[in-house]
Amino acid sequence: MPAEAPVSARSESVVEEPPSRPSRSLFRRAKWDKQPTQSSAVLIATVGIAIPPTVIRRAVQLSEGRPVAIVAIARIYGSSFGLPSPGLMPTRKEMDEQLALVNKAIARLERAGVEAWGQVASTRRYARTIAQVGRARGVSRVLVVTPEVPRWRRLMEGDTARDVRRRVGKEMTVEGVTVRRAASPS
Repeated sequence: MPAEAPVSARSESVVEEPPSRPSRSLFRRAKWDKQPTQSSAVLIATVGIAIPPTVIRRAVQLSEGRPVAIVAIARIYGSSFGLPSPGLMPTRKEMDEQLALVNKAIARLERAGVEAWGQVASTRRYARTIAQVGRARGVSRVLVVTPEVPRWRRLMEGDTARDVRRRVGKEMTVEGVTVRRAASPS
């Protein structure tokens, strides 16, 4: 009998440990990273588009030298009521694009002399996720970067900045920044 083996007090026999299991079985959810909680003054949130230099300058101005956080949302399409479909999830390419956007913004912020942290989140409910990230990081300002879309589309999909503002109440100040998309070559 090994000296380090656990012994049952009742029967004074060696207790066998259960066989080790993998951290993820075939049909269980993956273990995701925990929400970062580094304190920040400003949160820059983007829903899949590049963060323009004007937003970076505004974040540096508002942060007053304190850290800035960046969150990029990789959108999951479809509803949560139907059968889950892998085709509705963001692809590896889309996730890499979001990560590149975050890394580029972090580099710009660090060149401006501000400490920055970033993350990519995939979600259906982007306004709720942005509000949760803002609360976890203790920010006072949120800059929401959204693409310029026709009014009918904004009516159908909703205004991201307004939705975030509704979710956070008076805890944080939310500013919506609309970015014009470049004209496609014809």
